[in-house]
Amino acid sequence: MSSWGFKSPLQHHFFINYRFFCFYQSFFAVIIRKIIIDYPCPIVIIVLLFLIQDINPVQKGKRPETALKKTEITKEFIQMERKIFILDTNVLIHNPQALFSFEDNRVVLPIVVIEEIDQFKKGVDEKSRNARQVGRYLDALRKKGKLQEGVPTENGGTIQVTVNKEITNTASELLFLDRNDNLIISTALYFKEKYPQSIVTLVSKDVNVRVKADCVGINAENFETDTIKYEEFFTGWEFLDLEPEQYRELEEKGYINNNFGDFFPNQFVRVSVPDKPDQYKTLRYHYGRNQLYVINHYTGQQVFGIKARNFEQEMALDILLDDSIKLVSLSGKAGTGKTLLAMAAGLQKVVEEKRYSRLVVSRPISPLGKDLGYLPGTKTEKFNPWMQPIYDNMDILLSSLTDKSQEGSSSRKKTDINDLMDYGFLELEPLTYIRGRSLPDQFFIIDEAQNLSPHEMKTIITRAGENTKVVLTGDPYQIDIPYLDSQSNGLSVSVEKFKGEILVGHITLDKGERSALADLAAKYL
Repeated sequence: MSSWGFKSPLQHHFFINYRFFCFYQSFFAVIIRKIIIDYPCPIVIIVLLFLIQDINPVQKGKRPETALKKTEITKEFIQMERKIFILDTNVLIHNPQALFSFEDNRVVLPIVVIEEIDQFKKGVDEKSRNARQVGRYLDALRKKGKLQEGVPTENGGTIQVTVNKEITNTASELLFLDRNDNLIISTALYFKEKYPQSIVTLVSKDVNVRVKADCVGINAENFETDTIKYEEFFTGWEFLDLEPEQYRELEEKGYINNNFGDFFPNQFVRVSVPDKPDQYKTLRYHYGRNQLYVINHYTGQQVFGIKARNFEQEMALDILLDDSIKLVSLSGKAGTGKTLLAMAAGLQKVVEEKRYSRLVVSRPISPLGKDLGYLPGTKTEKFNPWMQPIYDNMDILLSSLTDKSQEGSSSRKKTDINDLMDYGFLELEPLTYIRGRSLPDQFFIIDEAQNLSPHEMKTIITRAGENTKVVLTGDPYQIDIPYLDSQSNGLSVSVEKFKGEILVGHITLDKGERSALADLAAKYL
C-alpha cells in the first residue's frame, strides 16, 4: 500500500495524474478517492480516467504547448507581482553593486543602458572601471539564464535586460524618443502598462530624468542606499552641562565617569565651567572605559609652527596627533583650516617625531569652472596646478619656521619644499594612480574628499597598510562632480558609517580663520 492509502499502483497513478482536478474540485476529489479505494475495479478506474481526461491539458488529446504556455504566463505573473525597478545608466556607473541592491524585486535594464555603459568602458578612471564591472556582472548572470527573460539572483530578485521595441501610445505622445533618457522612461511606461498590478519605479541619479518621469506618471527615485541625511550629519562634538561637584571631580582626576548618555568613540564634549559660563573645557570620550577625559594630545603647543585658533581646531589637532586613531575626517566650509591642520600634524609626525616614514598628500582632479584641457609636461608638471592649494598650505607652514627678517627667505622656503620631497618625507600623488598600491607606515592625507564617490573612498582607504594614518578633508557643500551631493559623497558617507568605530575620529569645523573677508564669503555667498 502506498503512502496515500492506495491499494494498487494503478490507483496511485490515477490519483497523481488527477491532482489538477483535485486542487480545484476538492469535494469531488474526496468522493472519487473513496470510490477508487473501496471499489478497486480497473474498469471503474478506466471509466473515471476517460471522463476527466480533458481537465488536465497534459493528458492525451491536449497539446503540451498549451500547458507550457499557461505555466509560463503563471510564472511571469507571479514574478511581476513584485516591485519593478528600471535602472538608469548613471546608477550603475555610480555603483555597480546597485544591480543587487533591490532585494527580492525585479530589476530591469533597458538595452539603451547597456549601450551607454559600453561607451564608458575604455577609460582608466573610476567611471570606466565601474562600467567594466557592470559588464562582468551581466556576463556572469548570462551564464545562469537568459537575461531577456530574467535571471534570478541570490537575494531572491530577478535581473532582466529588456530589448523591447514596443513604444506605448503615452510615450510616443509625450516624449521625444530620439534621446536615450526618454527611451529609458518609455521602457518604464511600457512595464507600467503591461503589468498594472506591479509598482514600477525608475531609479536615476539624474534630477532631470526623475522630473520628466514624474511628469509622465512614473514613480521616480534617487539611488539612496549609500546616502545619509545631512541635516543629521555627525559633527563629532556636543555641549554638556556639569554640576559643580562633577566639575570638581573632573578637576581632581582629569576625567569623569559617563553617566550622561550614549557617546560615540572619540566624540568630544564641551563642558562649561560653573559660575563662569563663558569658559569651557574640552573632553573626549573613551569608549572602552566609558569615561570623559580632558584632551591631552594637544595641549596648546605649536604643531609644526602653528597653534589652534579656536576650540574646533583644538579638537581636530587632538585626534590628528593621536596615533591610536587611524582614520580622521575633517569637514567644514572654506577657510576653517582643514587642510592646514592636517598637513601641520602630518609634518609634525613625519619630520619632527619620525612617527611615520612619509607624508603622502593626494586629491581628486576636479576643476572649478571650465577645464583648461590637457596640460603639457611630465606627470609631475601636469599635476602641479592641481596641487597648488597644497603648496600654498606648505608655504604657510614653512614660513612660520623661517626668519623672515633674513634675506633670501623666500628662496629657502622653496628649497625646503623640494628638500622634503627629495629626502622622501613628502610625496604628492594623484589619486588616478592609487589603485593597486599599498601604503604602510605613512601619514596619508586625502584633500577635497567630498569629490569622491563612496566606492572610490573605499578603494582609497583600503590602500592603508600597517601603521598608516588616513586623514580625509573636505566640504560636503563644495562638490564639483555630477551625480554627487552633500548626502551621497564619499566623505559624508564615510563619516556616518565610521562614527561608531574606536579607530576613527571626526570633527566638523564651522568657524573660519582664513580671513574676515573669506569668512563672510563662506557665510553669505
